[in-house]
Amino acid sequence: MRHKKPPFIAGNWKMHMTIPETRSLLSALVKAGPDLPEAQLVVIPPFTALSEAAKLLLDTLIQLGAQNLFWEEKGAYTGEISGPMLSDTGCRYVVIGHSERRQYFDETDGSVNKKIFAALKSGLIPIVCIGETLEEREAKQTIPKVESQLRQGLSGLSAAQFSEIILAYEPIWAIGTGRTATPAQAEEVQAFIRAKLAEKHGNEAASCAIIIYGGSVKPANSYSLFKEKNIDGFLVGGASLEAESFIQITKEAIRAYKEEQ
Repeated sequence: MRHKKPPFIAGNWKMHMTIPETRSLLSALVKAGPDLPEAQLVVIPPFTALSEAAKLLLDTLIQLGAQNLFWEEKGAYTGEISGPMLSDTGCRYVVIGHSERRQYFDETDGSVNKKIFAALKSGLIPIVCIGETLEEREAKQTIPKVESQLRQGLSGLSAAQFSEIILAYEPIWAIGTGRTATPAQAEEVQAFIRAKLAEKHGNEAASCAIIIYGGSVKPANSYSLFKEKNIDGFLVGGASLEAESFIQITKEAIRAYKEEQ
């Protein structure tokens, strides 16, 4: 039987938070941090707030992530950010292939794949997002879509490189809509993801993999979601912009985690 991992909770701030707002939010999270020792917390601010966030998180257990990167280390790529630049600011994680990047900026599984290798080369841990649209779900194409994203997005990765990646299943129809996948719906897909990983890299590697859920996660549903066998944590959007809700989500996940021990 697979043993649950401690909750991995990442807050994706998207295009929100000025420097003063960053200070205010992180001050509250840092204060609450010692009361949440069972969880691994990551905050993912916009690029403009990364340096300030790194200062505020120094000597805390909360880690820093970025929302995107480019696959080249340097060059004439106006407006892009490289892996070495993110590492230089103190980032440990980077989100790759978020559905909003795919939708608004035409990112593909091919570009996701290149960004994964760029992140790993820079010592960053990729949080790789996959998920289906509402139309694909209603057409019963969820599993084929996720399988395709896994096959193409993770192409060429060795077992060692795979072990450094976090996967985030985010059904696109649940992101920012207030409509959340039921625990059973989320578990079905995440169990499939783990099974596909086992086919490629073996049962032990698949069991150790961190697979998180994203899509309108909030305090009211985080406990029931984390109780599912294959959900190791959350990629939280809007609810991560308020310290109280982000902390409560973490507490609910910890409560579910402790009940499994």
